[in-house]
Amino acid sequence: MTGRQSSLSFRLMALEFKLRDWLWPRRTIAEEAGIGPGMRVLDYGCGPGSYVVAVAEMVGESGRVYALDSHPLAIAGIRRLRQHKGLTNVETILSDCRTGLGEGEVDIVLLHDVLHDVRTPRPLMRELHRVLKPEGILSFSDRHMKEEEFIHLLTGDGLFRLLGRGRRTCSFSPLRPSTSDRIGGGRSAE
Repeated sequence: MTGRQSSLSFRLMALEFKLRDWLWPRRTIAEEAGIGPGMRVLDYGCGPGSYVVAVAEMVGESGRVYALDSHPLAIAGIRRLRQHKGLTNVETILSDCRTGLGEGEVDIVLLHDVLHDVRTPRPLMRELHRVLKPEGILSFSDRHMKEEEFIHLLTGDGLFRLLGRGRRTCSFSPLRPSTSDRIGGGRSAE
């Protein structure tokens, strides 16, 4: 789904993110998503873990953070971070699309600065829609994409609707078919 970076490219990106995260802490961005204690959060494209520690603290021991990335160095780094910080509520997932999570298992998906690298976004959108709870939130930001481009990509297939814009993120909610649509009905003839 995403093009795998070389190890050198990944390490350079991780260094750039450390500087970025020092200048603009990720916790303030994650707070826009409404993360709270006990929530289950999927950090899709977690990279070197910019959001992991803050989100793990925000969800607390009763919550869970799923850190997903397609690069083995990202997953190895998150595992080291988890051990170093004693983050017992963080799980890693090595994947480029499939999460392995159950349907409606996640309260919030963080999709930050990764969508521009996804070659085939539709399967990803379906997977994120599948794992989000009906009242869940997809928190989105991508400095590499224009707003009209990502809004069309996220809402165009009828999977998500724009809820609002924060200072640095946009929030989307999953759309679910109505009961009558699932039954095969719609309006009945009168």
